[in-house]
Amino acid sequence: MTIFNDIRKLDEFKKDFKKLSRRFRTLDEDLNSFIANQLKLTHKKNIDNRGVIRISDLGIQQPQIYKAKKFACKALKGKGAASGIRVIYAYYEQEDIVEFIEIYYKGDKENENRDRILSHYGKEKF
Repeated sequence: MTIFNDIRKLDEFKKDFKKLSRRFRTLDEDLNSFIANQLKLTHKKNIDNRGVIRISDLGIQQPQIYKAKKFACKALKGKGAASGIRVIYAYYEQEDIVEFIEIYYKGDKENENRDRILSHYGKEKF
């Protein structure tokens, strides 16, 4: 069963993911679980469990950009959904498409790469 019409990953996301998955071996499985559970709750069932927050101060209306704070990583034992892994993604509501932008570990960096988000989704540069 597919939950969304499409799930895409930016090249930068793939690079982040590959680097992190060397440290956290369960990341691939964790991401699939995240899509099936957290994203489904948020975007299909409209249930807000405070696991995902919209980043609304970017000046971007479409697509909507989100930061996932609840991401269970089995490799980080005993942490549960508060693993410290953050996932930044865009959700195209009309098309029902999720596009992953960035994944990082909070112990490595504090916040999302806003320049990356704006370079992909911000207003066209002249």
